[in-house]
Amino acid sequence: MTNSLQRRPHQDGRHTPNLWPVWLVAPGALLLVGAAAFGLYHGAELLLSSESTEKKPVGVQDVIKTTVTVLTLIGAVLAALYAYRKQLLEEGTSHRADSTQLTERYAKAAEQLGHDQAAVRLAGVYAMARLADDWPEQRQVGVDVLCAYLRMPYETDTTAPSFRHGEREVRLTIIRTIRNHLQDPSARTTWCGLDLDFTGATFDGGDFSGSTYSGGRISFRGSTFCGGEVDFRGSTYSGGEVDFGSSTYSGGEVDFGSSTYSGGAVDFSSSTFCGGEVYFSSSTYSGGAVDFSSSTYSGGEVYFNHSTYSGSDVTFDHSTYSGGEVTFGGSTYSGGEVFFGGSAYSSGEVTFGGSTYSGSKVSFDRSTYSGSKVLFGRSTYSGSKVSFDRSTYSGGEVSFDHSTYSGGEVTFDHSTYSGGTVGFEHLRIQAAAAIQWGPFPAIPVNHP
Repeated sequence: MTNSLQRRPHQDGRHTPNLWPVWLVAPGALLLVGAAAFGLYHGAELLLSSESTEKKPVGVQDVIKTTVTVLTLIGAVLAALYAYRKQLLEEGTSHRADSTQLTERYAKAAEQLGHDQAAVRLAGVYAMARLADDWPEQRQVGVDVLCAYLRMPYETDTTAPSFRHGEREVRLTIIRTIRNHLQDPSARTTWCGLDLDFTGATFDGGDFSGSTYSGGRISFRGSTFCGGEVDFRGSTYSGGEVDFGSSTYSGGEVDFGSSTYSGGAVDFSSSTFCGGEVYFSSSTYSGGAVDFSSSTYSGGEVYFNHSTYSGSDVTFDHSTYSGGEVTFGGSTYSGGEVFFGGSAYSSGEVTFGGSTYSGSKVSFDRSTYSGSKVLFGRSTYSGSKVSFDRSTYSGGEVSFDHSTYSGGEVTFDHSTYSGGTVGFEHLRIQAAAAIQWGPFPAIPVNHP
């Protein structure tokens, strides 16, 4: 049951001021004014009587004059309050009109996005983006619509019956529009911090370069990158949650290079790299957590080379390298923890060579080398703790040749060697290095 004496409850989307009903306010105001007039009359009489220097009684006219003056002042204040209330009502009317107009724009843009002609859909993209900029309260809704469009089934085969001419340009325009709104988190119309859901989407091109992911939840989970060039270069991951997990990279070129991971959680786990070229090169991992665990590298080329690991926890555990070429070479591990443990190298070529281990904790524990060519050569171990413990070497080729051990700790404890080739040629070992050789013949200090 509704209490008629209470103010109207707040409603989402309502712009009318939250005011008391007039039938309740008006009598109350009259009573207050009457009480004020009565009090002022007697108060003025007492005041004037006490201030009178003569013993004559104060005249009624003087009392009335003083009372009227004060009531006039009160009336002016009440008139100002009424004018303010009227202004609030007019603003509410204006806001309702704006809301109605924005709702109509939303309906029109959504209708355009569903049109058969690509040119009309393009107009719908721009209309929805402009609406999201103009309507901060519902900005997330507009962004959700654009993301939902990219999640819809998309045929990339031009010979297929369901192929739609002009559809690729519409999708590239949506991606470009989103990217433009992720460049500056301080901009008035920024979309940084909003949720972006591309779950299960198909990408055959698109430019996300230079984007800033500083909040919200960004999901590319289960997406397929199958052709063209998808560009994430120079992006910054500084907060929130970004999920690329369980994605498939089967063709084209996908570039995450020169990116900065300084906060939040970024998930590439359980992904499949089976074709094309994927670049994570020259990236900086200085904070947060980045997860590449349980991924499969079975074809194509994947590059993590020349990256810097200085503070993040980065995980490549339990990955499978069964084909193609994967490169981590030329990287620097100077802080944080990086995990490659529990991985299986059964074919293809994986390169860790030319890297510098100067401060991180890096683990290759419990890995299996059964057929791949895995290169750790020409690396420098000067301060990190690098562990190859409990690994199995049963085939393929593993090379640590031409490396320098000048400090830190490197261990091969509890590992098993039963086949393949493991090379330690031309090593430079200083006394400051602590090396536990495990199943391999110990090499004495040979470099002062």
